[in-house]
Amino acid sequence: MIIKNKLIFGWALLLLCTFSCKEDLIEMNINPNAASPESANPNLVLSTVLTEAGKTVLDLGYQDIAGVMQHTQKDGWSGSHNSYDWNRSNSWSGYYAILRNNKFVYEKAVELDQELHQGVTLVIRGMMFGLITDLWGDAPYSQALKGAEGTPEGTFPVFDMQEDIYRGILDELEMANQLLSKPQSAYNSSIESADPYFYGDPAKWQKMANSLRLRFYMRLSEKLPDFAKQGIEGILADPGTNPIITDPGDDAAMSFNTESEGSSWPNNTKFDVDASNYRRLKMCETLVEAMRAKNDPRLGVWANPVEIPLVVDASLPAGTDVIQDGKRYLSPDVLEARNVALEDISQNQDYVGIPPGIAGAQVYNLSPDANQAAFNPHVSWLNDRYREPNGPLLKARLISATEVNFILAEAALKGWAVGGTAEDYYNKAIQSSFATWGLSDQAEVYLQQENVMFDGTVKQIIEQKWISSWTAAAESWFDYRRTGYPELEAGPYTIRSAIPVRFYYMTDERNLNEANAELAISRLETTNYSEVDGANSAWSKPWVIQGTGKPW
Repeated sequence: MIIKNKLIFGWALLLLCTFSCKEDLIEMNINPNAASPESANPNLVLSTVLTEAGKTVLDLGYQDIAGVMQHTQKDGWSGSHNSYDWNRSNSWSGYYAILRNNKFVYEKAVELDQELHQGVTLVIRGMMFGLITDLWGDAPYSQALKGAEGTPEGTFPVFDMQEDIYRGILDELEMANQLLSKPQSAYNSSIESADPYFYGDPAKWQKMANSLRLRFYMRLSEKLPDFAKQGIEGILADPGTNPIITDPGDDAAMSFNTESEGSSWPNNTKFDVDASNYRRLKMCETLVEAMRAKNDPRLGVWANPVEIPLVVDASLPAGTDVIQDGKRYLSPDVLEARNVALEDISQNQDYVGIPPGIAGAQVYNLSPDANQAAFNPHVSWLNDRYREPNGPLLKARLISATEVNFILAEAALKGWAVGGTAEDYYNKAIQSSFATWGLSDQAEVYLQQENVMFDGTVKQIIEQKWISSWTAAAESWFDYRRTGYPELEAGPYTIRSAIPVRFYYMTDERNLNEANAELAISRLETTNYSEVDGANSAWSKPWVIQGTGKPW
């Protein structure tokens, strides 16, 4: 009996130790650095949401869409940038990743009754879903972000029609406007430490919400003119309830304040050993010539003057090809021997851009660098500030006073009641852009030039808006689609002879969510330029421009 009791006691002790060890191991295996959904501080996740959203917008406007809109060209590895050879490689997974984290913060804010967090996350939700539908067309929206629920709808969400997405985000941005209408002291939470845009100021987030509403109403102005008119006039009729961004000091702009690789200006040379990414990105002739024609001082902020200009001089002895006093002098026979026509080079002594979509961009303008090393001394490189990891002008710009004033100039030109004239708003937009780039004192002289003074056309408004969208070129792409301005021509070696109007639906999405993806593709409008691809083409028109005759 004693032996039996000892055995029972021994087993009990062993089990007790086993369970204790298990419990200790479970506790020990909790990662103290990981964010638990139950205990995570929403600001830790919100900070990631806001910074990733900024980097995403900048990546669009500073990289391949800057190539589409002919702000820049690459002189090496240039297929996607110069020629639109995207090959269904543009994925929306990063956009939805931001939205999933944003949803976590919103739901946590509802649980904790944090109206400030709710308002800010609705602004980001509206902006990000707006980008998705702008870029692709129909997309998962009403059933999106529900994958964790394990339902068929969450796993295989429908692609909402583009009109419904735009209407939905406009409603959500109006909700954000209401949530963000209180003074900062009235909220029971703060986002100051997590907010790289406005440092927790709800009034500025409210202005961003309403400014985004203006953006999306204008996006719909060709397709739903009465709806857009009513929306924009309604916002402007009550500025107390619907404040908007009108001053560059209120721009939704994120600085790059650190020198770590993940949070510094993209393509800077501090983290790129041979500076190849910086070097490959050069100015495009289209933007350069548009700005040179207007003596635009912003060009010198964005670009370096050409290092070694070309000078072709018929009075020089035959065979002359010499660099002297910082210039390269050539006799005409040298060009003839290389089968290069005079009109195929640039002799600009200040700024030289690479023409869009040409073959051999790396050797344009008689560059001696034929191996795609991107050392061409005869074209303009980006300004040296873009070598740096940070700086006062290096910002991701989500929406600005410049854009808002151009929107209002266009609305006024349409005859809508927006409290000012088209010319006034046009001038304010340009003044805002000059202030943004540190050139406030030069704006008035610029505006007095004959080819800059307001001529009463939407063409001029959109062309100036396009120039001002430097590093934020995606917005000018969306303007181009609905207006046809600026009047861009695809380069001779682009994969189609027209500017694309959307991204392809990616192959993975079509394979995983086939039925819904194919239905969305069937709603695209095929064009003469999309026949080679089929309906899922970058040249098939999404709903927002179907039937408008724009941009081509």
